[in-house]
Amino acid sequence: MPVVAVPSDPRGAWDLPAFGALPRSAELEPLVSRVLAPNPSPMTLDGTNTYVVGAPGSGQAVVVDPGPDDPAHLAAVEAALAARAARCVAVLVTHHHGDHADAARPWGARFGAPVAAASEAVAGPAGRVLGPGERLRLAGTSIDVVPTPGHTADHLAFRLESGAVLVGDHVLGRGTSVVTHPEGDVVAYLDSLRRVHDLGPSALYCGHGPELTEDPGAVLGYYLAHRAYREQQLVDALARGAGSVDELVATVYAEVPRELWPAAAQSTRATLAKLAAEGRVVLSGDGGVRPA
Repeated sequence: MPVVAVPSDPRGAWDLPAFGALPRSAELEPLVSRVLAPNPSPMTLDGTNTYVVGAPGSGQAVVVDPGPDDPAHLAAVEAALAARAARCVAVLVTHHHGDHADAARPWGARFGAPVAAASEAVAGPAGRVLGPGERLRLAGTSIDVVPTPGHTADHLAFRLESGAVLVGDHVLGRGTSVVTHPEGDVVAYLDSLRRVHDLGPSALYCGHGPELTEDPGAVLGYYLAHRAYREQQLVDALARGAGSVDELVATVYAEVPRELWPAAAQSTRATLAKLAAEGRVVLSGDGGVRPA
């Protein structure tokens, strides 16, 4: 049986903040400030990153992924707006998960700003549903809407004039993202990774964890290699006799803390769906799986 090489994560050699040491707020570039929400967890890492985007001197800004509807977080975001002498003119959301979207409509109402997302369920009846390839001209700058389904079906990224891309949960500052199941789609996720890679981003501003500025393309390449590696691990584990998702997770994710196994099971189910569609595995109604 061939040995599957473990892909090397380029971030391991970068000088990134240690877990828990990410600054609460930071100016990342003239267009972008980041405000960290106080909701750290194994799934949200240091917390949810909310971004305040706008041209200096425009007097306006866009809030991207407001995150949890938390009073302390709202105060921190309002302080970031004040530091830019800007008022919020729009709230953008990458996807519907609560750690990114819960505050969208309440804050939109507070700021008197429309909410924009890929679905009306997030944007609300008075909000704006964004389509692929749209260019938003807001806050003295332009923001391109990039469809990045995979983590969730409604996931979007936002490309800035500087070349940086706000990637939500498509790419994380630490570790790798979960492809949720059943709405997540591994094939769509891989296509989305390639789509962002082809943009040639100058930086990746992630939904969780530190910003990635040193070599964003290398991180996207690692993400693609990592998914291929996990897929081969699943195929190998099935060949050795694993016959259920629980058995596959215990084998393939043995080095991952058990508290993350439920998330790993989601990615595993999404990958098995891809393999089944390719005719490489057979899924049974009782949750079993075997090689085709």
